[in-house]
Amino acid sequence: MPKDLSENICEPTTFERIYNKYIDDVHDFLYYKYGAQFNPRDKAQDAFIKLWDNCKKVTFAKAKSFLFTVANNMTLNEIKHQKVVLNHTKTKPKHYTNETPEFVLEEQEYLNAYNKALSGLKEEQRVAFLLNKVEGKKHSEIAEFLGVTQKVVEYRIYTAFNTLKKELEGFKIK
Repeated sequence: MPKDLSENICEPTTFERIYNKYIDDVHDFLYYKYGAQFNPRDKAQDAFIKLWDNCKKVTFAKAKSFLFTVANNMTLNEIKHQKVVLNHTKTKPKHYTNETPEFVLEEQEYLNAYNKALSGLKEEQRVAFLLNKVEGKKHSEIAEFLGVTQKVVEYRIYTAFNTLKKELEGFKIK
């Protein structure tokens, strides 16, 4: 079958012929040049998608060159992207904040006061309070877990909260 240079590759049968003829060659080219880690089969498929998208601009004679160039460029772009990702993971996070030293000091003071007040609670109050406020458990779940009634749990949390409010009076608590 002679190749007609003016043959339209937007025709499904012509495109299928090109696909069947070059898919293995494009895959093998990428595989031998870059290895399997960059998914040569996927890149070859993507090159054909790009050819289909540009079928009106690419002639039949230039289809092979277009496919190999696009597939190669896609792989090179993937390699560049992987280098950027690798460099980004190497950068260390900053060890400073935008908070003022006063804020950091107040935060530390509050945390110390909170831990001290929390340790001053009765064990039943502390357990119920932490299960509710830290772990987000509902009163009914806590009651079932502790083997008490829901009213007892509500009372323990209420008294723990009031005690903490008194102990942490100098700080704004909601």
